[in-house]
Amino acid sequence: MNLLEIEIISDRLVLKAIDMQYNAEIFREFTPEITTYMFPRPANDISETKSFIRDSLNALSQGYNLELVILKKDTKEFLGCTGIHKINTKTPEFGIWLKKSAQGNYYGFETITALKQWAEENLDCEGFVYPVDRDNYSSRRIPERLGGQIVKEYDKVNLSGKILHVVEYWIVKQNV
Repeated sequence: MNLLEIEIISDRLVLKAIDMQYNAEIFREFTPEITTYMFPRPANDISETKSFIRDSLNALSQGYNLELVILKKDTKEFLGCTGIHKINTKTPEFGIWLKKSAQGNYYGFETITALKQWAEENLDCEGFVYPVDRDNYSSRRIPERLGGQIVKEYDKVNLSGKILHVVEYWIVKQNV
């Protein structure tokens, strides 16, 4: 399977492999506010964003991470990024971020639901990990709506130096 050619389509969204054409939007939208509850930090300059995209493309071509952009289906507007990390393991991990203006529209739930369906059909795994800061209530609703259960809690210092209080959800794989 060529992960660089993946396109996952849901009712309102298109998820497709990250590409350098989105570097300016990723750089502009991946702000300190967006990363408050995340491990990564915002890029200091566009070269860091381009490096992230190059690394993501390498991970896609090597088959261990699925890094996608989230686009509105009708307008192709960039909404954010999502992915499945460690896809070559029994416990792949979901990740997502949406730009500020896209939040509150259930795009996150729609994205992770579509990713989960794709992963259930295409990955040899037991289920899915969804780590999220315990204070990020809107993001916590995503795994909870998918039947996720908290299986682990831990603190982790993010790349901005802030302590995250992570709750890790386990989402069961449905037999397809």
